Amino acid sequence: MGLTQIGAVRETATGITAARPHPLFAELRTPTGTLAIASTQTVPLLGKGAAEARSNRSVALDFLADDVDEAHRALHDVVDTFVNEPTDMPWGNRSLLIRDPDGTLINFFTPTRPDARERFAQQTP
Repeated sequence: MGLTQIGAVRETATGITAARPHPLFAELRTPTGTLAIASTQTVPLLGKGAAEARSNRSVALDFLADDVDEAHRALHDVVDTFVNEPTDMPWGNRSLLIRDPDGTLINFFTPTRPDARERFAQQTP
């Protein structure tokens, strides 16, 4: 799966334009961290058996969203696989799960109950 497709999903999802210091590598940079995205062509550089494209079924990336329903609409044209529609979770979040072109599970969530909003008050986008 191409870096361009994976980058487009994550850029649309986060609203952050990826820095592309090399054609095989991109970064979504924030004040508190960086999400690196690399082409499958970089896998040999990591060491034998370190990574395998499209094999992730146990890790999810979570993104705090202002409005999950708006995120769903924005992602409609760049996401092929919606795992669920926006759903209210019992712990007070509204959640949307997708798979990006590499198969990574991505959860967009918006705290909806007062206790959930309080948990994320310092992190609200």
